[in-house]
Amino acid sequence: MVDAIEKFWIESGYDGTKDTLIIYADNGPENNSRRTQFMKRVIEFSARYSVKIIMAYYPPYHSKYNPIERVWGKLEQHWNGDLLSSEEIVYAFAESMTWKGVNPVVTVIDQTYESGKKLSKKEMDVYETMIERDEKIGKWFINTPRAM
Repeated sequence: MVDAIEKFWIESGYDGTKDTLIIYADNGPENNSRRTQFMKRVIEFSARYSVKIIMAYYPPYHSKYNPIERVWGKLEQHWNGDLLSSEEIVYAFAESMTWKGVNPVVTVIDQTYESGKKLSKKEMDVYETMIERDEKIGKWFINTPRAM
């Protein structure tokens, strides 16, 4: 996920003037705020681009409030039951659909990642010092400070 965010950040014209990136996430297992490798990479991204990252997670069973979730229904309408028999067909449908009059930017990250890779508690403790967790909902709302 961080690779996709970084690719978007660069391609959308990051010029050093943007100081905050807000990410609305569904708190799925691959991107929750307790995933050590994910949080390490988010913090590294934040430091590399000197940008504050605010991660706001939707609570369980509330993904319907996440605007990206509405796109999937529109995409399903667009392919209208066609057989999705290859990656190329899926990409073509995704690129040609419109959402609120705009075609999406479709990018494929085809890098292979090691599974089961995580930081030790001692390693993660260092990264935890770089994260600001909300007092009451720390699991659902975190910040990475801009200056590190």
